[in-house]
Amino acid sequence: QVQLVESGGGLVQAGGSLRLSCAASGFTLEYFAIAWFRQAPGKEREQVSCFSSSDGSTYIKGSVKGRFTTSRDNAKNTVYLQMNNLQPDDTAVYYCAAQVDRIVVACPYFGMPYWGEGTLVTVSS
Repeated sequence: QVQLVESGGGLVQAGGSLRLSCAASGFTLEYFAIAWFRQAPGKEREQVSCFSSSDGSTYIKGSVKGRFTTSRDNAKNTVYLQMNNLQPDDTAVYYCAAQVDRIVVACPYFGMPYWGEGTLVTVSS
């Protein structure tokens, strides 16, 4: 059973940093696509980053480029979202999502069938 568990959210002042983790189980980080999304209060969910192993494509949202980076630790089956220079507009619930079926997925991709519960990031001004 595929499970994704996010952690690392919290309250931070503007200019601060947080690192979110997404611990994956039920599949291995070999043939997959995984993405971070966020949803701010009253706003649509948006994709922040994406990586697909099937075609090597990546995506990072323009407004976070240069501030957010993603990485993964295959040994721990965990994906990370390092967020630096956080701004109040980054306040949102952050979700990781995955596609683990053996299909070709090109980022950005909005058809992820598996989602975590989300972790709240609040940035104060």
